[in-house]
Order: sequence, then structure tokens, then C-alpha cells
Amino acid sequence: MDLDEAADRLYGMVPEEFTTARDALAKETRAAGDAALAKQIKALRRPAVVAWAVNQAARREGLLDPLLDLGRRLREAWRTQDAEALAETGRERTRLVARAVRSVRENAEAAGRPLAPGADLEIEQTLDAAVVDEDAAEQVRRGRLTRPLSYSGFTPAPVVRPAPSAGGEEPAAAKARGKTAGESRDAERRRAKAERERRVEGLGRALAEAEEAAAEAERSRAGWAAERAEAVREHERRGEKVETLTARLAKAKDKLNAASHRLDVARREETGAERAARAARLRAGEAREALDAARSAED
Repeated sequence: MDLDEAADRLYGMVPEEFTTARDALAKETRAAGDAALAKQIKALRRPAVVAWAVNQAARREGLLDPLLDLGRRLREAWRTQDAEALAETGRERTRLVARAVRSVRENAEAAGRPLAPGADLEIEQTLDAAVVDEDAAEQVRRGRLTRPLSYSGFTPAPVVRPAPSAGGEEPAAAKARGKTAGESRDAERRRAKAERERRVEGLGRALAEAEEAAAEAERSRAGWAAERAEAVREHERRGEKVETLTARLAKAKDKLNAASHRLDVARREETGAERAARAARLRAGEAREALDAARSAED
């Protein structure tokens, strides 16, 4: 198993199961001897509910593909300044984003996890970011989001360069040009305002993410603190047992030494007794022979 396989497994789960499953998988991986992978798995963050819903939709083949393909075509039109393609993809964009939002919501409901009414805006912002930003599109496609996305940059527009006229401008043309310039300034102001609003919203989301990350880190710290306390208790229990066994071993060694000494003494005494017994048997044999010789002389 590698990190991609672990992430695919974990981000397919509902958020409530994520942390427990992640910690168990990290512990299992560490026990298997891969501490580096265990650390990477432990660093995976639990997804917010909206991020989870988008992840599940991305995992359903074909559910978000039309929208992601539209984003690819839209970004290519921006790059090449293809006004016709921009107009076409712009018309499709609103319709496909709305359809994709419904798909995400319906897919979550089918999975038994209906979303809150206010989730549509975050889903829409996430999917819209995937349309205009290639990195965001790749994050959505992989199905491992931890937080909703938002796009805070400008969306480029095609450059239109009018052909130069041979003579001076007619009054109607000059008036039209002035009107267009004014509309451009108004549009620019609106874009600047929208960008500020998106930036504020992004900062607020970043704060929420940071607070959630801090809470997650605190939960992790508390979990490891409990693990450390249990390890201390286990170490103390094992230490006491070792001390008891060490004392018992010392007593057993003393008894073994005493038994060894007794065995040595017994062996020495047995050897001496054997020699004495042989000598006694020899003397007894000699005495018997002398007695037999004396009796024979009397006869």
C-alpha cells in the first residue's frame, strides 16, 4: 500500500469515520514497519461535509466530467483569446455548474447524507473554481478535497482590436467608443469589488480551516497524550515485574549455588567413602585368608 491507495480509501468514507479509520491505518502501517508512510497517512486531514460531497461526485464516473471538460475548453479559449469559443463556453458555464451542483447534492442524498440548504453556494464556488483554475480542477478530479474551494482571481476576457480607419472617426463611432470605455471601467470596478469580496470570503474560509486544523491537531495531541500515559503505566508495570523476576532469579541463583556446593561435597565424600570401602574390603579379604590358613594348620 502507498499513500495514494491510503488516501483513496480514506476519502471515500463519510467524514465521521475518517479520523478513526486514518489513525487505525497509520498505526497498522507503523506496526508493519513503514514509519514514514504512517506519518504521511496521519497527516491527512478530515474533509468538510461539502468537500466530501464533491469528492464522492468526482468518484462517480461521468458525473462531473462535462463540467471539467468545459473548464479545459474555457481555459484554452482564454489562452488563445478565442472570442467565439469564450462566448460559447460562457453560455454553457452557468448551465453546467448548476447541473453539477444538483448532481453533487443528489449523489450525497443517495449516499444517505443529505446536505444543508446553504451548502449549494460552497459547492457552486468549488465547481466554479474547477472551471477557471487548472489546479482546482485537478484537486476536484482526484476526489481528495478537505475544504471547499473558491477562485479569487480575474477571469480574462478576449482582446478585441478594431481595425484602424483611414480617416477621422465619425461622431456616432466616437460616442460608441466612449460608451464602451465607460462600460469597461464600470466592469473593471465591479470585478475589483467582486475580487475584494472573494478575498474577504477566502480569508474567512482560511480562518475556519485554520481553526479546524488547530482543533484536529489538539484532538491528535490529546490522543497521543493518552497513548503516552498508557505507555508510562505499561512501562511501570513491566518494570515492577522485571524487578520481581530479577529478585526471584537472584534467590534461585543462590539456591542453585548452594545445591552445586552440596553436590560437590557429596561427590568428594562419595569418592572418599568408595576408597575407604575398597580398603576395608581388602583388609577383610586378608583377614579371611589368615583365618582359613590358621584352621588348616590345626587340622
